[in-house]
Amino acid sequence: MAFTLSAVAVLLAGLVVFVVVNRFGGDGGPNGASGSVAVPTSANGNAGAGAGGSRAVPGEKILELADHPILQNPDAGLPNIVCRLPPWQRDQASVEAFFRAAVLCLNQAWGPFLQAYHLPFAPPVLHFPNGTSFVTACGTIAVGVATAAYYCDDNLYVPYRGLQIDQYGDNPGVYLALIAHEYGHHVQEVAGIMDAVWQRIYQVGQNTPAGLDLSRRKELQAQCFSGMFLGAVVDRGGSVTRAMYEKAWRDQDTRGDNTSGSHDHGTNAHYAQWWRTGAQYNRIAKCNTFAAPASEVS
Repeated sequence: MAFTLSAVAVLLAGLVVFVVVNRFGGDGGPNGASGSVAVPTSANGNAGAGAGGSRAVPGEKILELADHPILQNPDAGLPNIVCRLPPWQRDQASVEAFFRAAVLCLNQAWGPFLQAYHLPFAPPVLHFPNGTSFVTACGTIAVGVATAAYYCDDNLYVPYRGLQIDQYGDNPGVYLALIAHEYGHHVQEVAGIMDAVWQRIYQVGQNTPAGLDLSRRKELQAQCFSGMFLGAVVDRGGSVTRAMYEKAWRDQDTRGDNTSGSHDHGTNAHYAQWWRTGAQYNRIAKCNTFAAPASEVS
């Protein structure tokens, strides 16, 4: 099993995706994160200096968790970009076009951010597997109600039949949050967080209390990263409308271990809370699940 193995995005009673700390709601829908946020540079032009940047070797991952340089600057977040997506239609060709465009927007948002920290960013490869299973570097993955999307080793897999569009309907905001969560695992991979967390999981055992705690922190961070992206692109003159954003916001309550019956993603309440923290604040330091108390990642 590779260090980059990611939990499967589960679709059960509410399209459970994988992976602020306060609950945000509000009549009429919450506000997205406002203001274009960039990684500040020091006087000598080294992005992230003063936040652990001195440990970084340009072009190499940094295998850290709570102390990772990208999580230290309280003012750093994603820029507010214009994301243009094709109209959502439920046929397979249109769905694939939607996800391709979504990944381009994600590249545009996350690529410069990670490159500013001199991390080895490259876009993930997007796949649309057919059939009842597909092969990845992390093993053969069965397609079914438990497989909406999957990340492994710089590759994003979106099996059309796993989306269960007949059940979850024409709600592009839900599917955008789904792919943004999986892309959040790619951010962890590029940064070195994914390798670092799997090293520790293997040390303590994947199904031990400590291993499950680490898995939940990994998944909840991807949730927060997903929220950051939607908060950064809503109402910017592109395709991500307030209605899409609010649908994604409300949908998060249906996701998590209470729905799936597992213990490796976090409760539905925490799954929603971390996503909403990212969406409302767009500050990556608020996504530091590895520094959070156990009570907030249960």
